[in-house]
Amino acid sequence: MDKRKELYISLPKTSASELMGKQSVRATFRLSSDAIRIMSIVSAHMGIKQKSLFDHLAEDENTLQKIAAEIREKEILEKERIPKTFVLSRRTLASLEETSRNCNAPRDALVEYSIMRLRPLLSKEREKHRHRCKLLEKSHVWLRAGEKILDESEKSLGKEDPFHIRLEKALDSFRNAHRRMTAFVEKGEAVEDGK
Repeated sequence: MDKRKELYISLPKTSASELMGKQSVRATFRLSSDAIRIMSIVSAHMGIKQKSLFDHLAEDENTLQKIAAEIREKEILEKERIPKTFVLSRRTLASLEETSRNCNAPRDALVEYSIMRLRPLLSKEREKHRHRCKLLEKSHVWLRAGEKILDESEKSLGKEDPFHIRLEKALDSFRNAHRRMTAFVEKGEAVEDGK
């Protein structure tokens, strides 16, 4: 039997229109500074590309139709708007435009309301960030205590003692972990600052 036939894996059928729908396009929306900030913070803090986040928020037409039903144009018009260009998939842009047309809702308002759905997530992340800060402070106390024990070990046992060597390795591991935790918490300051 031919080995090439054994290794053949069939791929799901993909149409050209499906592939075209995944193409990236740029679109500019007029949004509140609050919506722009929320999008930026959630994207940066969670390590999700803004395009992926945007596509997740605005690709589903059923959700967009529900949002369109809730839009209060007066609120939208009262807020100061800033033009902001996003990269999104062609499919997401088509969903936005179709929903805007079918529901007679401003496209910018659909985007604004879609982004505002991230607020509860941002609130949860803020709460987690506060807990991380407290835990980091406790871990710092633990690190200082470990350094005191290591000093005591060196004085009483010497640098070449197997116990001291193992303790030093354990403390080095914790120092590295503590540096990474500190960096993560510092990165998370954007969540706290972006009130």
